[in-house]
Amino acid sequence: MSSTWGNQLKLSIFGESHGDGIGVVLDGLPSGEEIDQGEILTQMARRAPGQNTLSTARKEKDQPEILSGLFEGHTTGTPLCAMIRNQDTHSKDYSELKIHPRPGHADYTGAIRYNGYNDYRGGGHFSGRLTAPLTFSGAVCRQILKRRGILIAAHLFSVGKVKDIPFDPTKTTEKDLHTLLQAPFPVLNTDAGQAMQQEIEDARQNGDSVGGIIECIAIGLPAGIGSPMFDGIENRLSSILFGVPAVKGIEFGNGFAAASLHGSENNDDFILQGDSVRTETNRHGGILGGITTGMPLLFRAALKPTPSIFQKQKTVDLHEHTETTLTIHGRHDPCIAVRAVPVIESAAATALLDLLLEAYGYEFR
Repeated sequence: MSSTWGNQLKLSIFGESHGDGIGVVLDGLPSGEEIDQGEILTQMARRAPGQNTLSTARKEKDQPEILSGLFEGHTTGTPLCAMIRNQDTHSKDYSELKIHPRPGHADYTGAIRYNGYNDYRGGGHFSGRLTAPLTFSGAVCRQILKRRGILIAAHLFSVGKVKDIPFDPTKTTEKDLHTLLQAPFPVLNTDAGQAMQQEIEDARQNGDSVGGIIECIAIGLPAGIGSPMFDGIENRLSSILFGVPAVKGIEFGNGFAAASLHGSENNDDFILQGDSVRTETNRHGGILGGITTGMPLLFRAALKPTPSIFQKQKTVDLHEHTETTLTIHGRHDPCIAVRAVPVIESAAATALLDLLLEAYGYEFR
């Protein structure tokens, strides 16, 4: 199924943007893991809409109702299911989209794929609203990973033409990540953050939107996780990250920049740190041959600008088979990337837990 992901840990996401609710099922979690529901709410709040002018005005509490799989504060080992009710829907804003597909959205392709029976309100199952259940998944998985010394955090690497400073690929510490996770705007350099917010506000004032790049790092991963060829770390992470609406590109380590380098510039020399094998630099982003090296895992995800903008655009009338124009109404983020930061972290946490459970099985538990 297209909305189910994972090998050892199975993730299923259900619901539509303007339906009664959305939700998630996690099957394969180890039993006996203590889950702090307050920490889940903290992560959900980082993604939640309606908090400021940088996001959609839609207000959703995003408080998950856990239906199964958690008892007396611990995972039971059976499927963990959570439901998130939709409360602030304005479905009338989308009434004309059944026959007038929005540029940049899945209105047209969804109608073709499902013979016109797709729920088009707010994008239906294609909506960014479906990242709330993914954030819940990550909020659970990252607690299990943290107890094993694995921490994940991300920041806005760029918004439009404004860039933040990058993560240090070899020396990023637990303290660095804790500081970032507490930041009200997810950047490493506050001056860059202010410039990004102005870039977003300028786009909003013009009835437009702007894209961005999110850089994510995971520290504490052991070496030897993953597989070569078609089941490597890059493959598995990319497959879940591309499930996040608006993600259009993924790169690991030096990524595309490596294509302009010589091997002598891109290779990372091996060194010893005590009894551990490390690399002096980390241009490989913690992955060689699809397998973790024990260095920090580093990747970047590029997100397109929000396709729902308030400027007049050209579209077609699917009933009349004529060209027409469309002015989009409703409530939309002028920059999706801001609220996508915890979503990217959550996708990474879910994928890494699946890979670790696959590698260690019961011993990991």
